[in-house]
Amino acid sequence: MTHQLTVETVHETKLSSRGRKAIIAGGIGNAVEWVDWAVYTTFSSVFAHHFFPKGDPIAALLATLAIFAVGFIMRPVGAAVMGAYADRHGRKKGLVLTIGLMAGATAVIGLAPTYESVGLLSPIILVVARMVQGFSAGGEFGSSSAFLVESAAPRRRAFAGSWQQVSVGAGVLLASGMGAIITSTLSKDALDGWGWRLAFLLAALLGIVGLWLRSSVEETESFVNAKALTEASGETRRNSVLTMFVKHPKATLRVFGITIAGTLLYYMWVSYMPTYAAVSTGIPLSQALLANFIAVGIFLILLPFAGLLSDKIGRRPTMTAFAGGFLLFAWPAFTLLNGNFWVLLLIEVIGIILLLGYSANCAVIMAEQFPAEVRATGIGLPYALAVALFGGTAPYITTWMSASGYGGFVWLYCMVAAAIGVAVYLTMPETKGKALD
Repeated sequence: MTHQLTVETVHETKLSSRGRKAIIAGGIGNAVEWVDWAVYTTFSSVFAHHFFPKGDPIAALLATLAIFAVGFIMRPVGAAVMGAYADRHGRKKGLVLTIGLMAGATAVIGLAPTYESVGLLSPIILVVARMVQGFSAGGEFGSSSAFLVESAAPRRRAFAGSWQQVSVGAGVLLASGMGAIITSTLSKDALDGWGWRLAFLLAALLGIVGLWLRSSVEETESFVNAKALTEASGETRRNSVLTMFVKHPKATLRVFGITIAGTLLYYMWVSYMPTYAAVSTGIPLSQALLANFIAVGIFLILLPFAGLLSDKIGRRPTMTAFAGGFLLFAWPAFTLLNGNFWVLLLIEVIGIILLLGYSANCAVIMAEQFPAEVRATGIGLPYALAVALFGGTAPYITTWMSASGYGGFVWLYCMVAAAIGVAVYLTMPETKGKALD
């Protein structure tokens, strides 16, 4: 009896070779996707004037950033379409298609003709390529999260899912590193002439590596079994978007609610805090970015361990600790900012550690809400909608608050989001140990 329990425990906790390969292929592929996505922002100020009429570089940059926003608008569309594709044809095919689209669109931007050579066609090509990138990024989260969680041992699902967020952060850091190397080693003329194109083409080549990795993995057993059951029953598979809303409305709303606090506070701490600190306290932006870089590095190292903690004690306590922690920390965090590097670093690190409770859990807890037939769509679509509404707007709202004289209340904005998170996490069912079909 003891031997049987030991064997079952090992089966439930030890990652198989298939599971390890899934984490490598899913994680590296996801990181490459986010290199492709982030390299646009990294080099936007360099290439902006090539795609618009000469004369006003600020207008060109603003237009380029507006095109960046178009990519965010396409993310829910990609989540719906690619989620449905992955639920019908398989996680593997969905992941191969998303990374292929991302790499192709990135290569198009790197090779796109300038406004001077083809006129209006130049910005049109840029818009279409960025829309494809946004479409791909929207479809990536649901497919990769479902793939990673379904490939994991039953008691290591949060650990496996945490690598989704590790790979996102690693991709953004890699794009920043690529930007730092290229901008520091090339002359201004070389950077303006061909250096920025090199960055896009290198990112596209990385996409080919990710495409090869994803093409070599096996489909998940959850999808294969669900497809076999459907075929055996003779039922016609419905569109998974419609099925998600009709059959699983509570789970859909729950995923949306789970994402609100997580995405808003993530964007505030990981993306916006350096800019906010520099503007509000006068600390040099280079120092603020260094503090952010160190904190994000710590975040990526600790994420898998936070996933293991969730697998041990549960989703509700770890996510509630995240939101409850920010409920208490938001006011002192923004009040203590004073232009000192070490104070900013401490605030960044504390916030990053609290964020582990969300980021280590988001993929697994969303996957555990839905059956296999709608899992990729159920994860991706409500998540993408919440990110667009709350995460994507956070920098604009906080900037408006500061410009309107309400900058001293940014902490309240974060606290309200955290309070919503506490309410959602305390009332959601615990899904640790739930059997995945």
